[in-house]
Order: sequence, then structure tokens, then C-alpha cells
Amino acid sequence: MLTVTDLSVEYTDGARAIDAVCFSMKAGENIALIGANGAGKTSLLLALIGVLPSVSGEIRLGETILTKKTLREIRARIGLVFQNPDDQLFMPNLFEDIAFGPRSFGCPEAETIKRVTAALSQLGIENLAERSPLKLSGGEKRLAAIATVLAMNPEFLLFDEPTAFLDPRARRTLTAILAELPQGKLIATHDLAFAEQLCSQVLLLQKGKLVANRGREVLQDAATLEGAGL
Repeated sequence: MLTVTDLSVEYTDGARAIDAVCFSMKAGENIALIGANGAGKTSLLLALIGVLPSVSGEIRLGETILTKKTLREIRARIGLVFQNPDDQLFMPNLFEDIAFGPRSFGCPEAETIKRVTAALSQLGIENLAERSPLKLSGGEKRLAAIATVLAMNPEFLLFDEPTAFLDPRARRTLTAILAELPQGKLIATHDLAFAEQLCSQVLLLQKGKLVANRGREVLQDAATLEGAGL
């Protein structure tokens, strides 16, 4: 289980990005993270993998608490898929992009190849292995970015606006694939229809505060959503 307790995060200028947020996520659970622009969604995702350090509170994955000493372990167990796939794709071909993470963590080459092959197969993109990321469509890039994270065999997946830049067909493909992935998922999104289709729980942020932690029925609660700027 991933447990967040009284988590607060500040930017370098002292502004509060996340304010005393508490929630938990079980293995295999899909949770939507919603809120208006500037609510703190991306900041929360970055804090969960230690990119933005907390000023107070605790992030716990199983028995492991996120600290400087456990940062490497946490990042191997929680994978973040950025909003822009180009931020995760920088090698000459997709195979090398997917292999980058396991190699960086010291995986033997035989194990790395096994992980890359499994990630490609899991997403049905084996045909893209030797393609340059520059030659991929938006939907293909999204799946490629997910593959780079899956190769680390994470327990939980974090997504920042996964349906951004996708046409309807690519969005349907992504939805179907995410529904089949066994990892727990925290999905920051403005796409409320996508959230309702995929997620059983919803976290609603407003100015860094968690103002709702409810089932998907909150997505039909116009007063609550409008009150949070949505």
C-alpha cells in the first residue's frame, strides 16, 4: 500500500504547493487526481517520487518511508509517466529508451532485454522496438513512455494527463491498456470522462489542499467540482 500522511510541499520561493494531504492507495487500485490548473496535481506526483522534497509529512510504500536513503528504492517501485512523452524518450530507438532505466539501476543485460521485451509485449508495440521516438505518432509515443516505466517492474504507476494530445482512437486504446495493467495507478487528469471510466476513487485538489476523497460519484457532483474551479 502507498500511504501519504499530512504531506506538505513548498516551492523554492516558499509558496505552498501541497498542504497537509492525506490519502492511501492499495495495490491494483485506480485513483483519479483532479483539480483546476495550479491545484497541485503535478506537484503531488513529483513529491511522491522525491523530485519535490516535502517540508512535513510522510510518504510510505509498504514498510519503506521515503527519505534520501530510500529514494532510489522508491523510484524503482513507483513509476511516473510525464505529460509530454518527449520528456521520457531521448535514445536513438525505443528499445534503448526502455532499456535505459533497468541499465541505470544495474540490471544484468540479459535481465534488461527480458524486461524490455516484456514491456513491449504487454503494450502490444513490439513492432516499434527499432523505431526512432521522433518517428512515432502521439499515441505511440504515449505507449512508448509507459513502456519505459513498466521495464522497471513498478508496484505503482503515476500518470500526468495521460490523454493529453491524443486523438479519440488513441485515447480509447490507452484506456483499454491502462484498465488491464495490474499496478495501482494515480492518474492526474482534466479528462473527467476518462477518470470516470477508469477510476473507482477520486482525489480533488484545490490550491494544494485535498478537498474531496470520494468514489467516482463526485465526478457528477457539479457543486463540488465548480467549487474547486472545475
